[in-house]
Amino acid sequence: MELNKLIAIGLIVAGTLGLAYGGFTYTKTHHTEVGPLSLSIDENKSVNVPIWVSIGGIVIGCALLLSNKKIL
Repeated sequence: MELNKLIAIGLIVAGTLGLAYGGFTYTKTHHTEVGPLSLSIDENKSVNVPIWVSIGGIVIGCALLLSNKKIL
């Protein structure tokens, strides 16, 4: 499979997931040691994916699939 088709399919999948979930969360862990004490703090972060980014990824992915030009 050509690299262009892989990129196009990746953009379509990422755009669809962005529309379906609207964002993602991840956990950031802070770890520190002060003498004999050890502290660990887990911080939850959330990233929202705008709808226009998701739709743009789907449109660009479809355009890449339908075009016959090689980009890479």
